Order: sequence, then structure tokens, then C-alpha cells
Amino acid sequence: MPNPKVSFLTVNYRQAAVTLDLIKSLEQLTYSNWECVVVDNACEDPELEEALKGRPKIKYLASAENLGFAGGNNLGVPLCEGEYIFLVNNDTEVPADFLEPIINFVVDKPELGALSPMIRYFDSPSTIQFAGSTEMNKVTIRNSGIGDGEEDKGQYSMSYPIPFCHGAAMLVPRKVIEKVGLMREDYFLYYEELDWCERIRQAGYTNWYFGKSYLLHKESVSTGQNSPLKVYYLTRNRLLFARRNYSFGTRLINYLYFTFIALPKNLLSFSLKGELGQAKSFWRGYKYNLTHKASDSADRY
Repeated sequence: MPNPKVSFLTVNYRQAAVTLDLIKSLEQLTYSNWECVVVDNACEDPELEEALKGRPKIKYLASAENLGFAGGNNLGVPLCEGEYIFLVNNDTEVPADFLEPIINFVVDKPELGALSPMIRYFDSPSTIQFAGSTEMNKVTIRNSGIGDGEEDKGQYSMSYPIPFCHGAAMLVPRKVIEKVGLMREDYFLYYEELDWCERIRQAGYTNWYFGKSYLLHKESVSTGQNSPLKVYYLTRNRLLFARRNYSFGTRLINYLYFTFIALPKNLLSFSLKGELGQAKSFWRGYKYNLTHKASDSADRY
């Protein structure tokens, strides 16, 4: 079988134990030609670095500040030696036979831009989180993950082109990165991989879902379920994505939808639930797009 080198790339942020669980699962892989680059965002203690010493397939890189998902991954790309770079969230774990089917698939696809395998929930391993994605709704600036919440009965074991891959597990050939460039770092969290996938498609490549391999995802370990941080970046970056990728007419529709539907609906919903921090974050994410140009470097939360 083909044996190109694969560079896993993962970003840690104050989750050393979670990241080490990922590393331990990678070390059980039956595919031998791999390495893993670990970028430690806002590194504050030596726990992770010490635990990774003496592991020949692991490279560790500390960042003094939290660069976010895109910035952390971009920092690690120059250390990757593989023909394929596989972005994986630190809160994922892989089965031992994870990689061989993927490599057999991608080596015969020179037009492949990015690929995501099936993703299942770690706490419910037979439940699907991601089996592909739909196109973006150009009014709401949302898309959907195919298969989310369904029991895996083999119904998504095939592979097919998709518009957007999932940032929790996303393989990109090195040649594609060299042509398209790295992710835009100012998204910081959320929509950065969607923007990247859109740019990859615009460069003439095809993104794929691969249904013959899966990994397990501990959803939202770093940001928390529906935290103010998550609400802010999802809101801000939805509009930022549209402003960078859509025509003037579509952007106008986006603003009308947000102003008269999404904004009042979410502010009311969060307030009724007593989630005032989330309400404030939604407003801040919306307001950002009224006061900054799309080309501006985005503010941190």
C-alpha cells in the first residue's frame, strides 16, 4: 500500500490531559509513517512538554499567547514534514486502523482539497456527529452537518464530495496549502475552517467526506457548551464569513436577517433563560460587523 508521511497537527489550550489522551491513541496506529506536531497555546506550565519528551514521533511547540484554532495550527504547519497535514482537535481520539483507508483513498485523488472522516461522539461512540455537510444557507449563514445525532448503522459508510470539512478532523495535502495559503487567523475560533474550505473550492479543488474511517470527538471541551466565548465568535464570524465570500446583494440580505430576526430572537431567548453573558456576547459579535471593515484584523474576545 502507499506510505506517504502524515503530519497530525493539534492545538492544546490548558487541556494537557485531554491532549495526552489523543497522543496515546495516535501511538496505537497501525500505520507507521506519521508524526504529530503539538502547539501549546498560552503555555503556562511545563506539564505537557515534560509528558511528551522521549516520544520520537511527537514535536512540541509552545506559544506564549493564545493564538486560537487557526493561529495555533498555522504556527505548527512549518514543523510538519508530511505530504499530508491532518488537523485534529486535541479532544479527539482515533482507532488503531484509522489511517490506512484514508491514505488509500487520497493518493488516487489529485484534485482532493480537504477531507474529513466520519466523526462520532466520544461519550456515545455509536452516535454520529459528522458525516459530511450541506452548502451554506446564504440567508442565515449557517450550514448543517449530515448525520448529526443518528446511530451509525452503516448508512454513511460511503464517500462523497462535500462543500465544507469539519475542523475537528481535516486532512489537507501539502500542495493545497502551498497554493491556497493558511487559514485566516483573525477568525480565532469558528468559521475559519469554513472560510478555508471555501477558498480551497475556489482554487479548483474538491472537498470530501470519507465514510470508511471514524474518530471520536469530545465536543466543546475547550470552550464549553454555549459559553459566552462561543456565542461571541460564532456570531461575529458568521457575518465576517459572509462579508468576505458573498456578493453585495447577498450581504445585504444577511444584515437584514440578522437585524430583524436573529438579533431580537437570540437576545430574547438568552435573557429569558437568564444567560445575560451570552446575550451580551451575541450583541457584541453583531456590533463588531457594523463598526469594522471585513479586512480589519478582528478583535479578540
